[in-house]
Amino acid sequence: MDAPHDLTATISRRDLLIVGAASAAAVATPPATAAAHSVVSDLPVPLAKIALTINGQQHALELDTRTTLLDALREHLHLTGTKKGCDHGQCGACTVIADGRRINACLSLAVMHEGSQVTTIEGLGNPQRLHPLQAAFVRHDGYQCGYCTPGQICSAVGALDEIKRGIPSHVSADLVARPIFSAEELRERMSGNLCRCGAYSNIVDAITEVAGAQA
Repeated sequence: MDAPHDLTATISRRDLLIVGAASAAAVATPPATAAAHSVVSDLPVPLAKIALTINGQQHALELDTRTTLLDALREHLHLTGTKKGCDHGQCGACTVIADGRRINACLSLAVMHEGSQVTTIEGLGNPQRLHPLQAAFVRHDGYQCGYCTPGQICSAVGALDEIKRGIPSHVSADLVARPIFSAEELRERMSGNLCRCGAYSNIVDAITEVAGAQA
């Protein structure tokens, strides 16, 4: 009769350490319980009442305090002209004008704009009466798929206003002198708005036409 097999002879020190570590981890990890999940789900949603003026019309909203201005416009006011692109402030598709300043609506909470005046693409013009920039984009084929166009136009309105008010950009040669309108200035000021179709030259032409007419 063969001698009984000695298991300890076939288990290496490394195997023993692995088994021991796994056992310790299993003991240290508390099991997930239904009670823990219910505590999280029972927490009340933080709500806030805010008043906004959007495209000249007053709106009173009660929103989750975590709601972005972009989602308030699209999901609560159904102003879907403002687009959700990257949702990280990198593409500019959600650009709107808040209190005279262009911003990325996806990076701004709605509650931060209590009492603000906000203009979206719907407030700039309509098919019967286009804003000059909207008409110029049509004439110069400044869009292809059109997804970035609302943000491009809102940003262009803000950029031309910045130049008019003498606000310098990163390429302004003299920070205290009034900026001179140029293709270089315009490209810098519009650099936060991406066009995946690559219609940049046409966009510059459209904005340049409007800038010349305003001058």
